[in-house]
Amino acid sequence: MDAHPDEPHAHGATVVADGYGLKGPRGWAFRGIGFEAAPGSLVAIEGPSGTGRTCLLLALTGRMKAQEGHAEVAGLRLPKKMAAVRRISALGPVPGVSDLDPALTVAEHLRERALLQRRFDGSLKALLRPPAERAAATRARIDEALHAAGLDPETLPKGDRTSVRDLERLEALRLSLALALIGRPGLVALDDADLKLSDADRAEAWALLRSVAASGTTVLAVCSEAPEDALRVSTAAATRTTPKKTEAAPAPAPAPAPAPATETDTATDTDTDTDTDTVIIQKAQKGEADAFAATGRA
Repeated sequence: MDAHPDEPHAHGATVVADGYGLKGPRGWAFRGIGFEAAPGSLVAIEGPSGTGRTCLLLALTGRMKAQEGHAEVAGLRLPKKMAAVRRISALGPVPGVSDLDPALTVAEHLRERALLQRRFDGSLKALLRPPAERAAATRARIDEALHAAGLDPETLPKGDRTSVRDLERLEALRLSLALALIGRPGLVALDDADLKLSDADRAEAWALLRSVAASGTTVLAVCSEAPEDALRVSTAAATRTTPKKTEAAPAPAPAPAPAPATETDTATDTDTDTDTDTVIIQKAQKGEADAFAATGRA
C-alpha cells in the first residue's frame, strides 16, 4: 500500500511481553505471559474461553492496565505509555468494545471512520487542504483499507448501502478490519478471529490476516485454535487460581467418627468463566473516547 507523503504508513510494531499479568476482581485474568514478536508478525492468542485472551489483547494495545511484569509495543513500555500505544494500534472486531452498528451501512461505517480519523489523527497540513483534495484523500484511504481487508462492496447484496446486519460473518470481519486499517496502524488486534466460521471461511480469514501481516502491520488475533505458522501465545497455562485465606483452628475434640468434608472446606476462588473478562472489558470501554484511532466508535 502506498501512503500519502503527508501520512506515511506506520511500520509494523515489535511486541514484547515479559512476565505480563493482569488481575481482575476475581483473580488473575492472565499471568506470566512472555513472548517477542517482530514487526509484521502474525501473533495468535489462543486458549479456552475465560482464560483472559481478550484482556491480554486489550492490555497489549494500551486499553487495559496490567499489574505485573511489563510489555513493549514499538519500544513504548506498558503500562506507562498506554496512550502512546493506543495512537499506533487499532482494534478490529472486539465484542463489547468495537462492535459494528448493525443499523449502519458499509458506506456509513467507512465514511464515519475516515472523517473522524482525519479530524483527530490527521496532520495540520492535511486539514488545511482544499475540500476537493481532502475528499479525494479520504476516498483513497478508504479504498486502500478495503483492498487490504479484501472487501469489495460491489459484491455485497446492496453494494456499499448494505447494512451490517445483512453481512455474513466473514464479510463483517473484513469490514471491521478495513475500519481498523484506515488509520494505518503499526499494530492491529482482533478478537474471536475464528469464531462461528466454517472451515473454508476460517482458512480464508487466516489468509487475510497473513496478508495484512505480510504488508508490514503486526497482527494480534484471539482464536480458539492457532494456525501452525503463527506465533502462538497461550493463556491456558497462566496461573489463575487463588486459594482462600483461612485461619488456623484448634484441634477438634475426639469424636466417634470424623465429620465428612464439605465443599467449603476446600474451596478456592478459580476464575474459570468470562466474568473477569467482562468486567474489565466494560472498564476498558470508558477510555475508548480518548482512543478513537483504536476503536473508531466511542
